[in-house]
Amino acid sequence: MLVTGASSGIGAAAATAFAQLGHPVLLGARRVERCEETAEGIRAQGGTAHVAPLDLLDTASIDAFSIHASATLGEIDILVSCAGDVLPKSTVDTTPEEFSAQLQVNLIGAQRLISRITPEMINRRRGDVVVVTSDVVRLPRPLMASYVSSKWGLEGMARAMQTEVEGTGVRASIVRPGPTLTGMGMDWDPDVLAPVLDEWRRWGLVRHAGYLTAEAVASAVVFVATQPPGTNITLVEVEPEAPLTAPGGETT
Repeated sequence: MLVTGASSGIGAAAATAFAQLGHPVLLGARRVERCEETAEGIRAQGGTAHVAPLDLLDTASIDAFSIHASATLGEIDILVSCAGDVLPKSTVDTTPEEFSAQLQVNLIGAQRLISRITPEMINRRRGDVVVVTSDVVRLPRPLMASYVSSKWGLEGMARAMQTEVEGTGVRASIVRPGPTLTGMGMDWDPDVLAPVLDEWRRWGLVRHAGYLTAEAVASAVVFVATQPPGTNITLVEVEPEAPLTAPGGETT
């Protein structure tokens, strides 16, 4: 099985979770050295893991990754699309070039890889394609214009694909996580993060201080891809539970 965006966060957690179930995994990302660290951990636990560079801004890289995947794993039964990038800018402050780059990573690159891998799944009459989106599809957040647009597009593509592959044995699923503790966005400068969070609070988009773990989202990805034949979990929404509060209303 293949995982994109596997250098950290949800991608790395998903690769580890599938490997623990006995799946040989291929981890793809730009940060190859980080993928290799995850792969070494998988191998240390008796799993099979391979690593290959993948830059979703580069068509040649996507094509090379697809070829390497087939050569390394043979039949590919699961593709998990986790790669993503987020730019903390408003619609009018984002340059067309920045906007295009976000779409390329989060949507167009994902489509290109899916179009390379899925035809063989259809020929074999089995396979799972899982795309990880975001709750910004349901609740668009300010100061994330290009990210919101790309994730809306990604879900639209997955919804269309669900109808297109019906009856082929291939399943397309969406996992839509809420706020998650990953590297994406967590390394923003405080001068950037503070106004973003202020805007989210102003629109009621930050209800509590809880965050999902990458492992929690990965478990949802595993859930949809390991359903028995005849069952297609088309959409799973995963949100963080609020921290427990004491009877007096204080957080415990």
